Amino acid sequence: MPELPEVETVRRGLEPAMVGARFTKVVQRRPDLRFPFPERFTERLEGQEVRALGRRAKYLLADLSSGEVLIMHLGMSGRFLVTQGGATRMPGEFHHEHGGLGNHDHVVFRLSNGASVTYNDARRFGFMDLVPRSEIETCKHFAEMGIEPLGNELSGETIANLFAGRRTPLKAALLDQRLVAGLGNIYVCEALFRTGLHPEARAGSLATKAGKPTEKAHQLAEVIRDVLSEAVEAGGSTLRDHAQVDGSLGYFQHSFRVYDREGEPCVAPECTGTVERLVQSGRSTFYCPVCQKRPRAR
Repeated sequence: MPELPEVETVRRGLEPAMVGARFTKVVQRRPDLRFPFPERFTERLEGQEVRALGRRAKYLLADLSSGEVLIMHLGMSGRFLVTQGGATRMPGEFHHEHGGLGNHDHVVFRLSNGASVTYNDARRFGFMDLVPRSEIETCKHFAEMGIEPLGNELSGETIANLFAGRRTPLKAALLDQRLVAGLGNIYVCEALFRTGLHPEARAGSLATKAGKPTEKAHQLAEVIRDVLSEAVEAGGSTLRDHAQVDGSLGYFQHSFRVYDREGEPCVAPECTGTVERLVQSGRSTFYCPVCQKRPRAR
């Protein structure tokens, strides 16, 4: 599934084609994706201008002149294709199995600037919804969603407040979307490695008995922002090459320091460790047992 940097890459690729343009025609080719489309979906979109295109965690948010927000989620295999001026480009090409072009084109947005934006989704785990802007933070998609990991909202103090007293493993806490929204498996592994924190350490260990942030809490907040920012600038990451909007390849995946490197030497200077893998909640966790020492049993 695309992670936050991949979704941000798609947002940046769609923004020039969509923002400031009106939906002149919306073609909906099936009644549902993962969930049914909203009632009168095409009617509510046609004629509306896209005022802004934002992102909340792994969701794309198109603010419309009607006062509604078009919420779009890519699921596991969703992708957008932009056709404009006779050329077709793909804002963020994720390497999963997604069938031939056209076979799974479920929604087509035709825009007043001549662009056409097609949503293609082979597995149909993505979805779209329409919600009034005034209800966006309380709607079912975001009501229980945690803070954004990019920006100033994430800090050592915030991590201490969120994790204080929690005995759950640190990696599980970071993946809990009710605490921090949008973090995925790859980037959590990378952030924990860079911070020297074991994935099975107690989440509460990042807060003192008084509830104050530890030095590692401050460091982790900074590292999470750095890892995500680097990935966004590189065009996101996948387990194989990732094509950006201009067709060039994003190479953040080649910068992985620990993820998917089981059995390889640790890349930290002077470290003699070998990357290991463990399974947490059904997901692979990669770490260096030397750099990220296992916490003592309590």
